[in-house]
Amino acid sequence: MKSNPYLSGNFGPVTEEVTAFDLQVTGQIPAELNGRYLRNGPNPITADPETYNWFLGDGMVHGVRLQGGQAEWYRNRWVKSPDSFAPNTNVIGLNGRTLALVEAGAPPVELGFELDTIGTSDFGGTLSHGYTAHPKVDPVSGELHAASYIWSLPNVIEYTVTGPDGTVIRREEIPVPGSPMVHDISITESSAVFYDLPVVFNLEDAMAGIGLPYAWSNDYGARVGVLPRQGTGTDQLRWFEVNPCYVFHAVNAHDAVGANGQQLIVLDVIRFDRVFDQSRLGPDECIPYLWRWTLDLQSGRVTEEQLSDQPIEFPRVDERLVGKKHRYGWATSVYSGTGEPGAYGIFDGASIACYDFQTDSLTRHEMGPGRFAGEAVFVPASETASERDGYLMSMVYDTGTDRSDLVILDAQDLLAEPLATIHLPQRVPFGFHGNYVAE
Repeated sequence: MKSNPYLSGNFGPVTEEVTAFDLQVTGQIPAELNGRYLRNGPNPITADPETYNWFLGDGMVHGVRLQGGQAEWYRNRWVKSPDSFAPNTNVIGLNGRTLALVEAGAPPVELGFELDTIGTSDFGGTLSHGYTAHPKVDPVSGELHAASYIWSLPNVIEYTVTGPDGTVIRREEIPVPGSPMVHDISITESSAVFYDLPVVFNLEDAMAGIGLPYAWSNDYGARVGVLPRQGTGTDQLRWFEVNPCYVFHAVNAHDAVGANGQQLIVLDVIRFDRVFDQSRLGPDECIPYLWRWTLDLQSGRVTEEQLSDQPIEFPRVDERLVGKKHRYGWATSVYSGTGEPGAYGIFDGASIACYDFQTDSLTRHEMGPGRFAGEAVFVPASETASERDGYLMSMVYDTGTDRSDLVILDAQDLLAEPLATIHLPQRVPFGFHGNYVAE
């Protein structure tokens, strides 16, 4: 039988739901961290190695509660959804609720404080269809902006804005020529930005029973759409063509003014040359790099520039600067400082990196031999702390112990030893996105 890399090693699932209290800690957890670190990812109950795609595993949320400098508990729970695909990609806090998210039309699933499934959510009856894995929160208004692609809505990206109370307050249908996979959205203070890129629904794949029937298209083209956040309707929607590529994750976006006074939108993205072309089990045929796209709203031109030659993915910024100009971005660095690729591929790397957009420099925290980090979430030290004053939190797998740790780094001193390493009772399979939900 053919082996599948996304079912082996630390990509392979764990088999038990575990609860553990008073976790062992090396170092000291910052006392101001009172909340839960939550991380979602695929953990398939059953899977055919011939066809299993990493994006399709059953969702499992892992959580660690921090309180008063202690790691009070660890829990992992399958996300249960009897009437649809159980979300496996992200987990967020919204209006006092915990929501597991996925794309492609499945609804969010609400979880309890201790991660047991409550049930699917339609945002109080205001969410007409499914949702996205990657909403963006406006740090000023608290609104949640989302771009969703939905099986029952071909040729449409659904744009929704959800208020801080957890109900949808705006919905627009963005027309597109096909049915693209839309993993992310960007916002600026003026606009919402949509990614219409050449990974599209493939009917032949769907009829053949391929679990993820989205594939690279040489004919589809690549563009980004800009829609003003004020007003309703899509009459002011504008499209800007870019070179063919795919973007799972945008770092951030902001409005700017050009040398001649022209209005600009600056997009910092993680760009793949292509995905799901020759390799259909996961996004592993090209290396991702940091790029900047500058959209000139007067001329309609786009300037595309690669900012770094260091492969990175899973970018995050200080969430207080979403939609605004930022200086720092954090990501998983695919390669270690020795130039060797991470043993576990594109999305889980040997180091956590900080890119300084002002000095055009990258600093890494090396995880150490046999240790591999996932996405690093930035948590500010306080509400008024400066952009880099805070902590980075990441699940780190240790091949030597075959277990995982929740590692907390000082974001201002990435080269220093971890502030705290919270030792978990089992490994956390490589997964996707997480967030820190303060109490």
